[in-house]
Amino acid sequence: MTTTSTDKIKFTSYQIFMIVILVLLQFTIILDFMVLSPLGAHLMKVMEITPSAFGLVVSAYAFSAGISGFLTAGFADKFDRKKMLVFFYTGFIIGTIFCALAPTYHFLLAARIFTGIFGGVISSISFAIITDTFPMERRGTVMGFVQMAFAASQILGIPLGLFLANKFNWHAPFVMVAAVAMVVLLLIIKGLNPINEHLKLKNESNPILHLWNTFKNINYLRAFLTTSLLATGGFMLMPFSSAFLVNNVHISAEELPFVFMITGVFSIITGPLIGRLSDKIGKYNTFVGGTILSMLMVYFYTHLGPSTVQKVIFINAILFAGITSRMIAASALMTAVPEPKDRGAFMGVNSSIQQLAGGLASVISGLIVVQVGKEQPLQQYDTVGYLVIISMILCAALMFMINRYVQQKNNKSVPVA
Repeated sequence: MTTTSTDKIKFTSYQIFMIVILVLLQFTIILDFMVLSPLGAHLMKVMEITPSAFGLVVSAYAFSAGISGFLTAGFADKFDRKKMLVFFYTGFIIGTIFCALAPTYHFLLAARIFTGIFGGVISSISFAIITDTFPMERRGTVMGFVQMAFAASQILGIPLGLFLANKFNWHAPFVMVAAVAMVVLLLIIKGLNPINEHLKLKNESNPILHLWNTFKNINYLRAFLTTSLLATGGFMLMPFSSAFLVNNVHISAEELPFVFMITGVFSIITGPLIGRLSDKIGKYNTFVGGTILSMLMVYFYTHLGPSTVQKVIFINAILFAGITSRMIAASALMTAVPEPKDRGAFMGVNSSIQQLAGGLASVISGLIVVQVGKEQPLQQYDTVGYLVIISMILCAALMFMINRYVQQKNNKSVPVA
């Protein structure tokens, strides 16, 4: 697809509305995870738990989300995607309210499991909707806007979450997430049209057989392995990033919101630009560039000593630019892998593997990172950085094969949009 022809493909007003809905949807889902990460210092102190116990709270959501995704994947292509979205998003909101009400560590752990059961399926439904609605030539741009939700959760969510936790208590950020999510749910119910064209395609009537055939496809399996490696970086680094910046880099708790806010502003600006760039120069080229940049920044970030806020903001901004490039390009490429009749199942399994791999990565990170005392620096965070870099190299090699497969499908005129 040439630059000129790509630019001529315009979004309709309804497609623009859908992009807005998907951005808001992803904002609340990501916010629910992101708001927990900076609360690590609060929770470990208030609940008197270790880094590994906090890592379990983070991974509990991921594991339950992964299991839920597997259980529902076989049914994903059997229902209107809007109805599925409303059902699981409602459950996600209820789970978030439970988190807001959690009086103890074990209650919070159970609430995170409940939230994950519903929240873990939502991203896969969203990506299936994107694939059903937008042509491949514009999916990079769409993913760029959707990826803005990640940055927006930093700009609005993390600083506000930290402010609410400092002003009131750690429960307050979850109240905020639930309130925003309720508004988004109403917009989905009122404004989103039924999404059921996939129901007209011939498919296995047995959900278990449908899921099994999805697993049997070697090209799908390669994509699933790539996704597992792609999830490693964020889930290994993010859970302890705030504690690392406070205890090792000597950034104060009051300065943390400012660090995340500036980084988020930079990511919001670059996200859509990277999305459009991936449509012009190719998704894989964008992915490789983002991978190289991310590896360099991960090394610098995990080896930081006491530093100025300005230096931390600069490294953080460049790191997230690299991560954003990888996520946008990879997400767009992944949508071209499944056949139309398998989109829901593929996205469900892919999301589950992402959650399970992320949960495992979070547990491993919690076992590697050591903190001798509550106010002492984290140890062995650099080891986590090395593991993330290795996973990025392996992921780039697998993504090369996925890109080649997608190109072969296009050359054979097999529809992927």
